[in-house]
Amino acid sequence: MKKIKYFFNTHTLRFEKAEVPLRVRLLKTFGFVLASLITAIIIVLLIFQYVDSPKEKLLRQQNESFKANYSVLQDRVKQLELQMVELENRDNDVYRSIFEADPIPDSARLKQMEAKKEILSIQNLTSTELTDNMASQLNRLSLRVAFQDSSYAEINNMVKNKEKLLKAIPAIQPISNKDLNRIGSSFGYRTDPIYKNIRMHQGMDFTAPSGTPIYATADGVVEAAGFSPDGYGNKVVINHGFGYQTLYGHMIKVNTQTGQSVSRGQVIGYVGSTGKSTGPHCHYEVIKRGTKVDPIYYFYNDLTPEQFDRILKAAANNKQSLD
Repeated sequence: MKKIKYFFNTHTLRFEKAEVPLRVRLLKTFGFVLASLITAIIIVLLIFQYVDSPKEKLLRQQNESFKANYSVLQDRVKQLELQMVELENRDNDVYRSIFEADPIPDSARLKQMEAKKEILSIQNLTSTELTDNMASQLNRLSLRVAFQDSSYAEINNMVKNKEKLLKAIPAIQPISNKDLNRIGSSFGYRTDPIYKNIRMHQGMDFTAPSGTPIYATADGVVEAAGFSPDGYGNKVVINHGFGYQTLYGHMIKVNTQTGQSVSRGQVIGYVGSTGKSTGPHCHYEVIKRGTKVDPIYYFYNDLTPEQFDRILKAAANNKQSLD
């Protein structure tokens, strides 16, 4: 039963029935509904803030699992990259140095020259970003592995050609010099015998009587044979392959021809004094990958350590060249 409320009217001095206007009742009802709605929204927000729905729980678990797996894969990629760096360094510093092959530049292996700064940590990366990042790292690693495999295949061919390489490296003196007394001038800056100024002497001079045999110092193919107007007179140039060439100048007679294959120790000509020369001798040069180098380091088949020391001292004492 609805309760009826009364109030004391001081003007009429009587108790009268209290009646609530419709507008007030509507406002109260609206206020109650609004308060209930706001309370419900707050409760729902609090629930969704601290309590996951079953679907969100599943997604969160999958995301955490994915990040954990990414961390494991990231560690594995770092280990593989360290192993690749070791293999690349060994390739350049050990294997290729044995065969005197040029090292492979890092850029050829697609190796980053500078480490990129991490903009986002793993915890802040989205699933797409994690996947793209891992795919990018694995692609780079795959390219480096493929390139390294190609490099090792090349080294394998070098191993197969090791015997050819050893035969192709100049290793003896161009004339018979058992007593080590035929060094006329060495490699380096020397006084020119004709112009009397200091010039670079790009080979070694071996003094010997005219007609003394001159030998090929390694296996190869003759590139040039005959008289040359460049000051060498009658000369022979041999291409030994693997980046090596040798030159023999001032011959009185050439004993080979262009295109001919020659072996180490084979007579290719005879000592003379043709071209720009002040006396009978053999001017001998070693060219490695286009650069003329000191021939004195290419007599190791001929000399003991003691003999090499003697020939070094003899070469250093000769201040004037013969050509």
